[in-house]
Amino acid sequence: MSAAPHPRELLLIGGGGEMTLSVDVAVQALEQARARGLRTHVTNRADTLAATPAVTAAADTATAVDFARPGDTADWAAGRATDGERPALVFGVREMAQEAVAATAQALELPGNPPAAVRRIRTKDACRAALAAAGFRQPAVRVCRDASEARAFLAATAGPWVVKPRDGADSAGVRKVTGPDDLPAALAQLPDREAPFLVEEFVDGREFSVEGVFVGGSPRVLAVTAKEKLPPPYFVEIGHVLPADLPEETRRSVEETVTAALTALELCFGLFHVELWLTAEGIVLGEVHVRIGGGWIHRMLPHVRPGLELYGTVYDDALGLPVDLPTALPAPERAAAARYFAPPEGRVTAVSGWDAVRTHPAVLHAELRVGPGDVVPGFRSGGDRVGAVVVGAATPAEARELARELVASVRFTVEPVDAVDTGDDVPEVRVDLEPRPLTSSFRISHMTIETVDHLRLRLLQGGRTVGEGEITADSGYGQDGPAIAAEAEALARTLAAACDDTRHGADGADPVAPLRAALEKAAADGVGAPARMLVEMAFLDRAARRAGVPVWRLLGLPEPGRVRLLHTVPIGEDIPLDGRPLKIKLGGADDEQILRSLLGVPAPLILDANRGWDRQDWERLRPLLAELAPAVLEDPVRDPALLPAIRAALPGTAVVLDEGIATAGDAAFAVGTAGGLNVKLMRFGGILPALDALTDATEKGAARMLGCFLEPPRAIAYAAQLAGLCDWSDLDGHFWVSDDRPVPSYGLDSDAPGIPRIAYTPEPARREAAAI
Repeated sequence: MSAAPHPRELLLIGGGGEMTLSVDVAVQALEQARARGLRTHVTNRADTLAATPAVTAAADTATAVDFARPGDTADWAAGRATDGERPALVFGVREMAQEAVAATAQALELPGNPPAAVRRIRTKDACRAALAAAGFRQPAVRVCRDASEARAFLAATAGPWVVKPRDGADSAGVRKVTGPDDLPAALAQLPDREAPFLVEEFVDGREFSVEGVFVGGSPRVLAVTAKEKLPPPYFVEIGHVLPADLPEETRRSVEETVTAALTALELCFGLFHVELWLTAEGIVLGEVHVRIGGGWIHRMLPHVRPGLELYGTVYDDALGLPVDLPTALPAPERAAAARYFAPPEGRVTAVSGWDAVRTHPAVLHAELRVGPGDVVPGFRSGGDRVGAVVVGAATPAEARELARELVASVRFTVEPVDAVDTGDDVPEVRVDLEPRPLTSSFRISHMTIETVDHLRLRLLQGGRTVGEGEITADSGYGQDGPAIAAEAEALARTLAAACDDTRHGADGADPVAPLRAALEKAAADGVGAPARMLVEMAFLDRAARRAGVPVWRLLGLPEPGRVRLLHTVPIGEDIPLDGRPLKIKLGGADDEQILRSLLGVPAPLILDANRGWDRQDWERLRPLLAELAPAVLEDPVRDPALLPAIRAALPGTAVVLDEGIATAGDAAFAVGTAGGLNVKLMRFGGILPALDALTDATEKGAARMLGCFLEPPRAIAYAAQLAGLCDWSDLDGHFWVSDDRPVPSYGLDSDAPGIPRIAYTPEPARREAAAI
């Protein structure tokens, strides 16, 4: 007897987020699939699955798969398909999951948007460029890496401007600036202050969005929504009205422009939400999304178009079922509006009027997530919303007015909260790991490195990043990325709950002392140095942000200024002759040939053998080394007993030890036997233990080098805060990890609190801290 066939399955990638709106969207999507006889399978991050039980309860099965890695999601789904568990369609309701949805649909040869098209619209500057090339009005925009590039764009264009993340949602980090003086505060609000960001011309006009669905690959507009936003500098939506009260000719022009833009962008599947402005010059298109709009639009649309099932329409179309949706829909005959609560900042002591709002007959949805004792943060992004009211009415004007009246009828009594105490709630800890290929292979004496694991630890409060650490792990050095991630997450959760006294100056206490003590205990308990560094970065970043200063100032360090770099030359690469100090990697069979090629080079030489020489190698190379008289000889031999002879033979050369120098005891050994050390934060466990080692070496007159592994720019900038304490800086590891172009020097942009960013444009006002 043959087995019964499996029912067709919907694979919902990314499930729902932790906010109630996102959960509601995901549950509706699952319910409309179930109504069509579809089995449902949800994927999401493990922690989000655990935090959204309503979503997992609405699904038949759930699996922890990280949608932030589209290729992994597609490979996982392809593996299931090979085992006979092939979904009938792939869908996602969350913005950040759309690339994984597209990649998985393509891998399974199911209906979906082209992955390249989704990547394009999710990279805001790429979307702007594509729309402009297709003839649609767009504001001027520039991708910037630091404040100096942003200031250059401001100088070349007419203001005002908007600073925003290159890839984001909920208006997080979006801020209006009217001139260079506004930039530091705007950059401090970016969710990821190490990532490239956008500065674009501010568009002066009324804002709208267009909601719709693709049927047969063509866009069908369901409604135009009017947006209401809080005044600048932030751009947080405070309300929506649907349909927008527009003249028929204007509405038709908006719909035609949006459908033409979606076609030009090669989008063809699912739902869409396109933002735009109506200006004196005409329609200016904003961001494009292949999901339903936020702001409870998913509740408002079915009210104004009775019988409409947003997600069911997508499923029917993908499954080849008939879809009763005309190409051009008439304007809706009734209206809906949503309005968010925006109580003043502070600790809530009382709330009145809520019960009357919640039970009002016109209310389609109402929620309030704060009560007495809760702290209301500033309203700067969608993540700061504390509740909403959604109503239905006969006309747009009536719906707008009713939503406003109901929200205004709820009264909040709040008391001031000192700014240093607004972070008292235990922050959420999130750790992400992503394998990242190097921009080019990196060869040293005992291995060639092609790929590293990129680890990012964030401390989140109210959906916003309040502290962040970032490192890379290299298995060639015995750094196990997944193990480091697990160690760091466990340590961060412990510190988040037990070490929240990192408030600057609270009760006159040292804001760093509790963190230092906790990290020293973690080291004694055997927590690895990379995990400690990652956690230290996030918590010091948080402490500095709360204190309103950069980390170097929080720690009492000299301002870093310009960092003059060595030019690292891996084994096998050509040696540049541009006058910069050269760090030459040795320890291979061709060392003698390489050293001979350096004779007469007019630049300081730093030679690093990575412990590649034995006694015979040293004796063979000694005459050449004596003739070259390098400025620094790093880790020349495996046997430390040879170091006294090397120092005697090269009296003008600083000998420093690197490999294995990871503790205060190791540092003392290096100073005593070699006369110098190379400090790498990843080995020491962060800036605090490294600072102790450098201070001791300085007091003893030892040579001090500041080094790194192949690390991301944020980790390099973190280490560079110690550059003013060292003789040499070897902090160029990010050029192999990121798209940053190698340069001979850089500064640190210390305008904003927290961990500084690398600034490649010279800052004449800053003193130049010598690394050479």
